Amino acid sequence: MTTIVNYGAGNLRSVQNTLDELDVSYRVTSQAAQVEKAEKIILPGVGHFGQMMQALDDLGLRDALAGKIHTGTPFLGICVGLQCLFEGSEESPGVSGLGVLRGEVKRFEGPVRVPHMGWNSLTKLRSSKLLLGIDGEAFTYFAHSFYAPVVEETAAICTYSQACSAVIEQGNLHAVQFHPEKSGLVGLLVLRNFIEL
Repeated sequence: MTTIVNYGAGNLRSVQNTLDELDVSYRVTSQAAQVEKAEKIILPGVGHFGQMMQALDDLGLRDALAGKIHTGTPFLGICVGLQCLFEGSEESPGVSGLGVLRGEVKRFEGPVRVPHMGWNSLTKLRSSKLLLGIDGEAFTYFAHSFYAPVVEETAAICTYSQACSAVIEQGNLHAVQFHPEKSGLVGLLVLRNFIEL
């Protein structure tokens, strides 16, 4: 069964609604013991990097999530759920992320409005199980002020003053910076592709 991690993220209900639309069985939990039993994990995320990591620590979820990722359980991080996979973020200096991926999340700079909010196109860098059946220039919905760098694990980028990771995929590890639950048919397909892995 798919497990949605509830650490208090504001987009939890919309993720549930999308899975309901896909007729997917799932459980919602904030308990590490339930996460450790999960067959698939979705970590929704909105808001502040430091607050998210503090909530995960308070609930004892940091080690459970990192352990499940390292042992091969399919994982999907959404928005800040992608950013927390890195070592840290400029949003919260001194706060450690899960450290599954190397690098630091940065704040957008340059002559662009921050936050980056609205529809933006994806550019595939390589084949992706999450993007199976999705056109190379599909549009998805973003809402973020900080961005993840392009790394070896990046499968697709979006460009907003600079290129940033929009889809990360390696083995069992999957994450998207955009909100699939707000991205219409493309978002539905992304979530369905993850569920059907």
